[in-house]
Amino acid sequence: MALPKFIITMQGYLRLGMVNLHKDLLLPNDQCIGGGYYQFDFVSNRLLLDGESYDFGRPKWHLLETLKVPSVYQGLRIIYKSSDPFLEDTNVSEDLKIEYY
Repeated sequence: MALPKFIITMQGYLRLGMVNLHKDLLLPNDQCIGGGYYQFDFVSNRLLLDGESYDFGRPKWHLLETLKVPSVYQGLRIIYKSSDPFLEDTNVSEDLKIEYY
């Protein structure tokens, strides 16, 4: 069953899609550094990322300086909430440089 999932690649790309498996979002030669699930909060103008990929684990934001985001999502604040209750939310839009393509 396809679910709204995301991954981030070592090259810094954020990919979203309705897929069965996180690996379905990979392109040839991609190296995935984590993933999870997404939803849109249009009232607060946010892209909410949460959880973790069964295969790739939670996103390793610390490996990136710049996150490359599709331009269709420009203007949305990007927030990641870990499934670990001891970790704080990550305000991706503030913690990383965002580059739209």
